[in-house]
Amino acid sequence: MRVALFGTCLADTLHPATLHAVVRLLERLGCTVDYPLAQTCCGQMHLNTGYRDHAAALARSHTAAFAEHDVVVTPSGSCAGMVRDNHPKLVPGTRTRTFELSEFLVDVLGVTDVGAWFPHRVTYHPTCHSLRTLGVGDKPLALLRAVSGLDLVALPEAESCCGFGGTFALKNAETSTAMLGDKMRAVLDTRAEVLCASDHSCLMHVGGGLSRLRAGVRPVHLAEILASTEEDPWRPATR
Repeated sequence: MRVALFGTCLADTLHPATLHAVVRLLERLGCTVDYPLAQTCCGQMHLNTGYRDHAAALARSHTAAFAEHDVVVTPSGSCAGMVRDNHPKLVPGTRTRTFELSEFLVDVLGVTDVGAWFPHRVTYHPTCHSLRTLGVGDKPLALLRAVSGLDLVALPEAESCCGFGGTFALKNAETSTAMLGDKMRAVLDTRAEVLCASDHSCLMHVGGGLSRLRAGVRPVHLAEILASTEEDPWRPATR
């Protein structure tokens, strides 16, 4: 199957290892992956901040960039939700087959065991957009449970927001910090080595807090865990 990879702003600029992992994973599963170079921001930040006209322009640009592809995959529930839920409202008539990574693997390819190996204690944070906008349910958990060597530990109050919410974290810093504190306590209670999520926004927020505490918990995107094998294992990024 030929698919297009929608990289997202955060992954493209700050976490390219995640995009490399998506490509390795999908190619291992028999997909051919294209990366349309015309892609830019999906407009989520602009819409959330009230710049509807700017968001609509970016929605039209996004649609044009992926016009030749029937299936688009992205390692972000947040951006997938923006494209699927908001682009048709901003630009009537817009149609898309955009999937968050776990949706694509489970619902389109029909797999949960992707041949991954990740010998670490992991807890999973389900991000708000993946839960409430896309409704991915337990698909990421099903994929993690099938990973060889992985010790999956349930996260207390997992469905509670981490407090990021894009510009919410800036405009409501005290509330955001309090929510972050609750989420970090829940993560630490699991004694996990790795915090996994399917959105780099949440991983950046919670991972940053854990780093400042020197907690020793690494934030790792779901794609990087699923791409890891015994022959080509995951290694922590170095700066």
